[in-house]
Amino acid sequence: MRLTATTAALLTTSTLLWAGNAVVGRAVVGLVSPITLNFIRWCLAFCILLPLAPWVLRRGSGLWPMWRRYALMGLLGVGSYNALQYLALRTSTPVNVTLVASTMPLWMLALGRLFFGMRVTRMQMAGVALSMAGVLVVLARGRWQQLAQLQLVPGDLYMLLATLCWAWYSWLLPARAGEPTRLRADWAALLLGQVGFGLGWSGLFAGAEWATGDAFIHPSWPLAAALLFVAVGPAVLAYRCWGLGVERAGPAVAGFFSNLTPVFAAILSALFLGEAPQLYHGLAFALIVLGIWVAARR
Repeated sequence: MRLTATTAALLTTSTLLWAGNAVVGRAVVGLVSPITLNFIRWCLAFCILLPLAPWVLRRGSGLWPMWRRYALMGLLGVGSYNALQYLALRTSTPVNVTLVASTMPLWMLALGRLFFGMRVTRMQMAGVALSMAGVLVVLARGRWQQLAQLQLVPGDLYMLLATLCWAWYSWLLPARAGEPTRLRADWAALLLGQVGFGLGWSGLFAGAEWATGDAFIHPSWPLAAALLFVAVGPAVLAYRCWGLGVERAGPAVAGFFSNLTPVFAAILSALFLGEAPQLYHGLAFALIVLGIWVAARR
């Protein structure tokens, strides 16, 4: 596995779309409850994917002998990750959420070392340091004194759990021995298999949210536009790009690209507010890219 320009573009596209997902998720906090938002999002994604690969849900498709693995990927990547992220955006600040999510490369390397037989190199640890330094530049807005003012709140725990779920999910993505070739070759079928199981989990969580009286939804055109975006972009397109990028570069290297998300989120937020990106955004981007390049070196 190695990092090419095409693979880097795929992983970067995912992080850009997920940055937009964070901005939109924060914008609709008062319009829909977080677990319900996640469920509706994946219902729409399921409807988009179903016409592209309906065969994968039939008996004999090759999916069902591997249902345990796909059910776990559905739980981690579809049912849990985004629900926890939306919940974190409701109860914590975007700065704190970004700070917690920036630990992704560490969890990727730790899980790889403990459970998947990966050897962690000094270059990868150096890449972690450079990449996280870039994230801290964004969080500090170029002024290190701001980091001392950060305060962790309960919502940050949700984002920590989301980050762990995503790291585990990414390690499950590469092909396994005995997995049907047709299933791996059809990206829509591969994603639909995960979403099918994930809908069961997210539906269960959404039902619990409504049963406890914490759920709400206020239909409006802005909410409809937001749901369409998070279903098509951060769900279908981003998951497709991420899955292909992980197959090519490996979960450990791909994990470093997650630290581009806060940079893109800061830029999108600045553009949304009508403010021009600052010099520290460029410095952060350079540090993160340098960290990716160092970690990907053989």
